[in-house]
Amino acid sequence: MRKTLLTAALAALTFAAFAQENREADSLRYRYGRQQVSATQRKPGTKYADTLDTGNPGVKVVLYSNGTYRYVKDPSVMAADSVFTEFWDTKTVNPYRETPDAIPDRFSIWVVDSLDSYACPNQTTPRSQFGYRHGRRHQGIDLPYPTGTPVPAVFDGKVRISDYIGGYGNLVVIRHANGLETFYAHLSRRDVNSGDWVSAGDIIGLGGSTGRSTGPHLHFETRYKGAAFDPAWLIDFETGTLRHRLFKIRDWYFNPNQRYVQKVDDEDEIFRTDEEDRILAEEQAKKEAEARAAAEAAAMRYHTVRSGDTLSAIARKYHTSVREICRLNGIKETTILSIGRRLRVR
Repeated sequence: MRKTLLTAALAALTFAAFAQENREADSLRYRYGRQQVSATQRKPGTKYADTLDTGNPGVKVVLYSNGTYRYVKDPSVMAADSVFTEFWDTKTVNPYRETPDAIPDRFSIWVVDSLDSYACPNQTTPRSQFGYRHGRRHQGIDLPYPTGTPVPAVFDGKVRISDYIGGYGNLVVIRHANGLETFYAHLSRRDVNSGDWVSAGDIIGLGGSTGRSTGPHLHFETRYKGAAFDPAWLIDFETGTLRHRLFKIRDWYFNPNQRYVQKVDDEDEIFRTDEEDRILAEEQAKKEAEARAAAEAAAMRYHTVRSGDTLSAIARKYHTSVREICRLNGIKETTILSIGRRLRVR
């Protein structure tokens, strides 16, 4: 008996320690994930000087000509990931067969972690927003961008498209390890080829006005599995910062009418843990069930049987059916009504 009690106590302590570790991990995830990220400090166009190995075959140390360095994921290792092989097409703008309907209601992806960096395409006020424009869907935003201005890659990734594509003009599409793709359109020049690996801040081309364009600007898109969403959910272009390291996506982001809207409770909503979401969902479901029950109770109506009443007469009076009255009261159409009996009619 004593041994059993000791075993149970040990199990309880182990569970408590595990729960504490999970809470601490969630706290760290919350704090780290909600951090904003400023543009990379490495100046655009900084040349590579050398690459050094680390103890991890998937991680390298990259040295730059200006004396700076950073840890990066080894492209040769990343290339084996299915994200860079499945639905890979160097000509088709949207190679995915999935539609927004096939995307989960909500999910999260890391946009920038300790090995990935970020560079703002241009800190400015967007000229044209995401959504419908002149009756046509505008799947990105337009940033003022003089012709010849260097355009940096926003995140690390692999170039999927570098080509002249219809209304996009000179277009570069980069796929990133988290499944996101970023689009850079209307370039006057493309400086990368399909299959190239780039780091955030690397110059991929020059701003321009090619394709269907009314003047020099950068058309910038963000997509997940081919579905476009407002880039402002990711980037605050006014300040040039990435809003959060951890990006929680809602399926309604892919609605062409859904632009970014800052809400007071955005951060709390975005960074709630799955367990907190489950509890909140249960509480919400309980409140909705109680509200439905209250509404149903308020809508209930009763009739007290009087001499001469019949089910058909009562049904006509309350604009319902005999079958419905029988269902609500658990009786049959042949049931003899007793004077004074209360029947539910709604």
